Amino acid sequence: MATTDLGNLENRASLARLIPAAILLIAVMALAVAPWWAGRADLRLLMEALAYLALAQMWNLLAGYTGLVSVGQQAFVGLGGYLFFAFAIFGGLPVIAAMGAAAVLTALIALPTGWIAFRLNGAYFAIGTWVIAEVFRLIAAQVGALGGGSGISLPVQIVRGLGDRQAIEMTMYYMAFGIGISSVLFVWLLLRSKWGLALTAIRDSELAAETIGVNTRRVKFLIYVVTSGITALAGSFIFLQKLRITPEAAFSLNDWTAFVIFIVVIGGIGTIEGPIIGVIVFFALREIAADWGSWYLMLMGAIAIAVMLVDKRGLWGWAKHRYGLTILPTDRTLD
Repeated sequence: MATTDLGNLENRASLARLIPAAILLIAVMALAVAPWWAGRADLRLLMEALAYLALAQMWNLLAGYTGLVSVGQQAFVGLGGYLFFAFAIFGGLPVIAAMGAAAVLTALIALPTGWIAFRLNGAYFAIGTWVIAEVFRLIAAQVGALGGGSGISLPVQIVRGLGDRQAIEMTMYYMAFGIGISSVLFVWLLLRSKWGLALTAIRDSELAAETIGVNTRRVKFLIYVVTSGITALAGSFIFLQKLRITPEAAFSLNDWTAFVIFIVVIGGIGTIEGPIIGVIVFFALREIAADWGSWYLMLMGAIAIAVMLVDKRGLWGWAKHRYGLTILPTDRTLD
């Protein structure tokens, strides 16, 4: 009898893992063929959602696993956008090459800015990242070649280099698809590596991680630089889609940090699946309540507070604890 009960429990656990994984696989397959079933407006919405997914995964990796709560990620979104425009307009690089170059250069810029930010701790670090973002915004407003305070539009011929209208839409969608899905895969593979063991240890207890030999400062700094580059890649795509960039839009605290924090907190910080759930909730709320003005922002705040009061682990964290759900397991066995 005991053996039978144990077998039933194992079957239920396997089913609990397989069903969410199957749903995720079906969703990815549906997204992969979206240009054949979604309308133009739906594709634009999906592109935006996939870009936000990448931003959320990077902020979650930074805050959820290293404890670096940054409120200045808009710095890297804006840098990615502006550097992309500069490489495409003045450097003559093709769109995809310009996006890659913008991401790499942003990561290099993150080295000195990270050195400054890492001299601060806790709330001072958070404020410091915001100040760095504001400095970048003010610098961008002074660069006359990129439109100064009024911004600049991307020349039509650069976009036409991607092909005709249908080819442009197809290419841009698969750029967003690649950025969004790759961000999830990157975090998953990273967490299953030896670096992932260090990150998980830091997430669970930084003091304990240090006692077992993890160089927490080096790990945190590396994650800060890597997330800045990927955030910039998403930012370059966002402003390619918009075809225009201004300092206020590029370095918007609300759009690129506050909303991203909401997504991660609602979904579940410190999990891979949490930002996915958070993006779905965020865009569902936006579609329903975006026309409510300031009430929309108040609703988002109320929902975030309610979720944190009920379970600070977020929606996915609660479901994982309650039902044992896991879609993208990160456990690995030491050799």
